[in-house]
Amino acid sequence: MRSWRMVWMVVMIALLIDLYVFQAVKAITRASFPHWQTIIYYAYWGCSVLALIILCLLPFIRQYFARFQGYVFFGVLSLYFAKLLACVFLLIDDIRRLIQWVIGRLSAAPATGAAVTSEGIARSVFLSWLGIGIGVALYAAFLYGFSNKYNYRVRKLTLTFDNLPASFKGFKIVQLSDIHSGSFKDKAAVGRGVDKVLAEKPDLILFTGDLVNDRAVEMIDYKDIFARLKAPMGVFSTLGNHDYGDYVGWETPEQKTNNLSHLMELQREMGWRLLMNEHVVFERGGEQIALIGIENWSAKARFPKYGKMNAAYPGTEKYPFKILMSHDPSHWDAEVRSKYPDIDLTLSGHTHGMQFGIELSWLKWSPVQFVYKEWAGLYEEGRQKLYVNRGFGFIGYPGRVGILPEITVIELT
Repeated sequence: MRSWRMVWMVVMIALLIDLYVFQAVKAITRASFPHWQTIIYYAYWGCSVLALIILCLLPFIRQYFARFQGYVFFGVLSLYFAKLLACVFLLIDDIRRLIQWVIGRLSAAPATGAAVTSEGIARSVFLSWLGIGIGVALYAAFLYGFSNKYNYRVRKLTLTFDNLPASFKGFKIVQLSDIHSGSFKDKAAVGRGVDKVLAEKPDLILFTGDLVNDRAVEMIDYKDIFARLKAPMGVFSTLGNHDYGDYVGWETPEQKTNNLSHLMELQREMGWRLLMNEHVVFERGGEQIALIGIENWSAKARFPKYGKMNAAYPGTEKYPFKILMSHDPSHWDAEVRSKYPDIDLTLSGHTHGMQFGIELSWLKWSPVQFVYKEWAGLYEEGRQKLYVNRGFGFIGYPGRVGILPEITVIELT
């Protein structure tokens, strides 16, 4: 019953947004022929009514059409997000009209009876067009983003460290993160992503957490694909916040524990070495470097701190070069840089770049940057470096706008 009340509340809010945006539609069609006005009005309300019906049917869609619920839900959500953005420009216009009305009332000469009414102040066609145009462009971007979720981008970078042992010069690492197998619907497309990893012929493959959305069983259908990942130095992994099953209402604590045990077993079956607050050592040409892997540790209060650097780090002091796998990039600024200054390279994921943003040679922006200081790509402080992978998979919104799924290839020198 409560869920239906929530649905109707959302529908009423959506209807109010529709009515407000319709004022802009009327403003930009004021000079059109009546015939075209009628067509545009019917088209607008036809789409709006259809979206409202879908909102009412969301519980039914979730139950019987689970495969399409993400597309349907985010198709409607992005439509109203775009309309909300249009409302911003309408609100600016209404504030302008209100100011004009107040000035008109205050400056009108009583003797002549001249008064400016709110009805007499026309809406700005420019602001109406601007709001509608930006809203339409944003909605089109969200729809286009559905086609980008398997559009894997290989990002290559060379990182230079003065203390890297000579034997490891040219050492190639592939980093993957945030697979979120529970969101996948196209096994062949995922397989093509794995093919891109193998084509790089890395010395080492590192996965920095969030193999599933919530439950280990999500990985069963994709286990054979990711088991193909092989490298001379092995495949190593850590846990992300979603891997613990913290977002599921388990009937008993034992179910949650068994879920995590199952996830760990699946990684062993794939040939991956899961690092649980521990480290391993690699040797090449008689020289050694250390790889540290910890459980999820976040500076954000809403995430439990499972990671234990005081268990994983001891014993690595003697190695000249250290790599840390830590899922959440906020860990780097909060603890790694200050307490472990000899960790040379930290690899993280978690943010996905919010799966939405702009990345150009001169502009890098995403809403996630208001939450995470380090959210995508390379960051450097002194001799320490952090790389934040944009994620191989997706969760929630089944798409990518501007921030494509990533396969990171790092060459050390």
